[in-house]
Amino acid sequence: MPDSPSNEETPTLTLRLHAFGRHGEALAETDDGKPVFVFGGIPGETVTAEVVATRRGYVAARVTDVADPSPHRVEPACHYFGECTGCQWQHVAYERQLEMKREALSDALQRVGGLDVEPQPTLPSPDTLGYRNHARFTVSKQGGRLGYVHKERRRHVEVEECLLMAPWINHALASLQGHAAETTQLSLRYGVHTGDYLLQPTFQNMDVPLASGQRHYHEALLGHRFRVSSPSFFQVNTRQAEQMAELVMSLLRLDGSQTVVDAYAGVATFAVLMADRAQRVIAVEESKSAVADARVNIEGIPNVELRQARTEDVLSELAAEGVDAVLLDPPRAGCMPGTLDALLDVPPERVVYVSCDPETLARDLAILTAGPFRIEQVRPVDMFPQTYHVEAVATLARDDERLAALRAREALVLASSSPRRTEILGRLGLPFETVEPGVDEPEAAPGADPVEVAQGLALAKARAVASRRSAGTVLGADTVVELDGAVLGKPVDDGDAARMLRDLRGREHRVITAVALVDAATGETAEAYRASRVVMRDYTDDEIAAYVASGAPMDKAGAYGVQDEAFAPASEVRGCYLNVVGLPVCETLKLAERFGLRLRPRLPLNESWEQWPALERCPACTGQVHPKPLSGRSKR
Repeated sequence: MPDSPSNEETPTLTLRLHAFGRHGEALAETDDGKPVFVFGGIPGETVTAEVVATRRGYVAARVTDVADPSPHRVEPACHYFGECTGCQWQHVAYERQLEMKREALSDALQRVGGLDVEPQPTLPSPDTLGYRNHARFTVSKQGGRLGYVHKERRRHVEVEECLLMAPWINHALASLQGHAAETTQLSLRYGVHTGDYLLQPTFQNMDVPLASGQRHYHEALLGHRFRVSSPSFFQVNTRQAEQMAELVMSLLRLDGSQTVVDAYAGVATFAVLMADRAQRVIAVEESKSAVADARVNIEGIPNVELRQARTEDVLSELAAEGVDAVLLDPPRAGCMPGTLDALLDVPPERVVYVSCDPETLARDLAILTAGPFRIEQVRPVDMFPQTYHVEAVATLARDDERLAALRAREALVLASSSPRRTEILGRLGLPFETVEPGVDEPEAAPGADPVEVAQGLALAKARAVASRRSAGTVLGADTVVELDGAVLGKPVDDGDAARMLRDLRGREHRVITAVALVDAATGETAEAYRASRVVMRDYTDDEIAAYVASGAPMDKAGAYGVQDEAFAPASEVRGCYLNVVGLPVCETLKLAERFGLRLRPRLPLNESWEQWPALERCPACTGQVHPKPLSGRSKR
């Protein structure tokens, strides 16, 4: 049953809805600008909404009346809609749902990946209701009643049926009501094409009308039978999974002659389906339960091999053996860095990427297209009608001209006379050559933009060296100090150095380092910059005089080196520390990645990155040099 109404009067709001949020609610604002997430609304409508919850950063509300309904509004089929928050879009016409999912995917590709790609129309589901083969119900403490938990209220909502579920699951739900009090959660999985099922956990109550505790069940896709264990992932929309499988195989362009890697293979669903269209299929899966299922599922199929391993650990080795195509179907967190590295190192002719998260898809596509791949198409797939969730299938093809250009780009040249930049690149373990750029660094004009000054000089240095070479990538960098809107470059003499140090004493200023890359063969460029805040200590005039007499300030912007242990000019650095030294590792490595340049920091034997304190002071630098494994490997 739905939540019973409270005796307290519920606050209401009159709202104009202007967009959809990332979790399917319509968006509005209160009079004081606080975000309101409105369940059951459609952008463009003016609605009355009751407040469901008030949080620190937002208000959650539910539509109770619509003044001017959207032309896309329909009557929800389920009478629990609004009380149970499992569906977000039952009030939206299905054709509009499909378009909204395409728009959400397009937004993520642009916003996260910077990709100007127009997704194809969403592949509609054969069934918009009754499509789910898997249900997870919460069981109430009183009476053992099955239902769901309201997203905001965190209250149990008893349901007698769920219209998203396959009819058999609803029949099972009805028979289980009132008999499941010995657990707080139960899972039902059903084989739409087999009639097989799995009910977990194992019930001791003899009144439970269904056998329970099965370790696995069976489902069939495109005529192939699959064993699926309780912990193993399997698509929840059987008929749409078949459509998606046909789409994926057509995009791989298999003709029976290829070797294909099925990465993140799960129970070997795709591997089995591809077997009669490929010469060799290598399925890679980490999960023990999924691997056990996969061994059963590939039995009798001689051209499918199974490797129990993490994809990121074995894909480089497999690619080196010769792979024509790779199918990626990673968990929500997307591909691990090692997986993407392997694809960029030995790129196959085709990659098809099946994603359940548009943002991690966009992130990974941006990395792959900075390398030798071009996107042929991205197609949203509606695996979850009536909800905001969207799957996507992206197709990439290797661009051999781009690959050749990137190979020629691999030799790195540092356009600099700075020993500090040379030391930073050297400590990263990168192979590179240093060349003096021979570029004058004139004093910045009054009122000049410090970022533009730094970027102009960084690019000029890189171009000067690139003009004297036929291939490779030239890295230029320039650092400036900004104080009170004025740009401080390198001092021209001892007096200028002393003046700068006096002006900076005891004050906060900004340090900008610009980084530029130039492809010597093509002239292609890429630029970035990083800004840090530095607070100087209150050093004495005698300390200034001694420091200037040492000659140390003369080749440094602002007349100081933050890393100088004897003078120790700074009391605090906010932001990237190595940016103040002269080369932000974080920004440099990110820029190189976008440029398609494979820079891989390497440590000498018996050393760790923690032995480089300057690097460890910037989380962004640390993350670029030795990224932590991504969390959240679960599929759904």
